[in-house]
Amino acid sequence: MRLTEEQQAILDGKNGEVMAKIMRTLVMYGDTFGATEMVPVTSTYGHIVTSFGVIVIKGVFDLMDELVSAGVVSQQKFSADPRPCDKKVPKNLLQNIVFKVMYGPQKRYEAQLKKIGLLRDDAFTCACYFPEVGNRPKKGDVLSWAESSAVNYANSVLGARCNRNSGIIEMFGSIIGYVPYFGLLTDEGRKASWIVEIKTTERPEAQLLGSAIGMKVLEDVPYVKGLDKWLGSELNDDATTYLKDFGAATASNGSVGLYHIENLTPEAVEQGESLIRPDAKTYVIDDAELERVKNSYPVIWKNKDAKPKLCFMGCPHMTLAQLHDWTERIAAKLEQNGRKRVAIKTVFTSAPDVIKEFEKTPDAARLKKAGVVLSYICPLMYMNNPLCAGMPVITNSNKLRTYTSARYYTDADILDRITGGKK
Repeated sequence: MRLTEEQQAILDGKNGEVMAKIMRTLVMYGDTFGATEMVPVTSTYGHIVTSFGVIVIKGVFDLMDELVSAGVVSQQKFSADPRPCDKKVPKNLLQNIVFKVMYGPQKRYEAQLKKIGLLRDDAFTCACYFPEVGNRPKKGDVLSWAESSAVNYANSVLGARCNRNSGIIEMFGSIIGYVPYFGLLTDEGRKASWIVEIKTTERPEAQLLGSAIGMKVLEDVPYVKGLDKWLGSELNDDATTYLKDFGAATASNGSVGLYHIENLTPEAVEQGESLIRPDAKTYVIDDAELERVKNSYPVIWKNKDAKPKLCFMGCPHMTLAQLHDWTERIAAKLEQNGRKRVAIKTVFTSAPDVIKEFEKTPDAARLKKAGVVLSYICPLMYMNNPLCAGMPVITNSNKLRTYTSARYYTDADILDRITGGKK
């Protein structure tokens, strides 16, 4: 790998042994993927995926102590993925005990993050690109992120450039200010190896469509045709909300870091079919294919017929528009079903900054009156222990379904179940 004089000096220890170790790690990472050089990180802020002070990652806490002791501060202030705990989210006594032990180092870890460069005390969300959060990269920005759904959204919807990095590596890039140049940072790496043709008779469920594409193309870049029929050709609130959930499913059910939507996403609008590789394969998605994909999901509950005890929505975090929309839908459905409160304990999750904005509106009181808990946590982190994993939990998130024992239902099915319309 070719290094500039400045980069070589850091590697040689000009800025201390700890900075040299960080640069050495990034060089080794780049060499592994055939990177030819390091390029500057140009986004205003960074983001890190390791937001949770879980007891089993002691090595991370020790590493952070080493950085702090050496006086290392990130060149970029950064946001972080959601916190794992919130007293408002339903838990029984035993679960409370497990959470206190499991996430015992949380305060220590957050103190370390603040010393390294946390953007602000409540900058915890997987959707750091929300306008309310203030970490929205510009088109063409080079990022050092790792959160799969955020990388996916930034690359595809915003036209920024970022590889699917690992945890900690992304923080190292923000500290040094450089990342290895390969993969999705390059023009060639952003070309599509798949043409996906959407031939459904109605607007496909975002999470289901993303799942189908992710499982088919895996880590490749898809060029999606026909979706603009349902989303239009403008990246408005409706389209970007849809693509947030769609992209998260492609990233978690596969490893998609970038997709192009014909006539909609920035690079597809500018470059059209020139983004498609000559040897690209084709995948046709119709109603039958989506039904096949949905029916293929395993149900790993101990009792497949168990009554759901909890519903999680917001993985990735819900937008402000989604909170308002779902409040209205729940209120209308509860009235139709002759109920005042949801039939299943339900948790909506969103970014702290979005929650603050939502709580300024009358819908916040309506949602609370309906019995829905609004929280900033990461549902995945809540589910990631044996006690919660054994619960029958339902969700409309294909990301949460993939990484936990939660059972996936479409939006319509979720609405029926939580409002008492379907057992």
